[in-house]
Amino acid sequence: MTQTVLYGPNDTIVEDAEATVDDLWLRLDDLERASGWQLKPEGACLGDVCVPLPAASRERFVQDDAGDVRFNLAELARVLDMPVLHDAATSTWSFGESVPDRRQRMSSFEAPDFALPDLSGRIHRLSDQRGKKVFMVAWASW
Repeated sequence: MTQTVLYGPNDTIVEDAEATVDDLWLRLDDLERASGWQLKPEGACLGDVCVPLPAASRERFVQDDAGDVRFNLAELARVLDMPVLHDAATSTWSFGESVPDRRQRMSSFEAPDFALPDLSGRIHRLSDQRGKKVFMVAWASW
């Protein structure tokens, strides 16, 4: 069954995926093409990072039907705390950035300084709020 996999910067059409409501089973070559992950003896690996697949729960990740090996990308995403969205109507799966990765990226984020007047004309600068928690809301009509 054809599925569209949105993973990181990749937008991949997978012709022979097996999808259920919660699981996306991909052949190993499609797994690597769509997400960059590879199945290795040490587990599921993306570059130098490997996630061990415990023998007791290996069937949640890997199916081997007479040499037709498939990997459940949705289960790996759940283990990695990545949001997964599946739209059955369009056969599309979208994988978001993991919570720890987002947290690390956002912890180093610093908004640029700017200044705006309040209703009485007094200027306020974002830099005046350094070290304090700031909630900013931006809105545009376009």
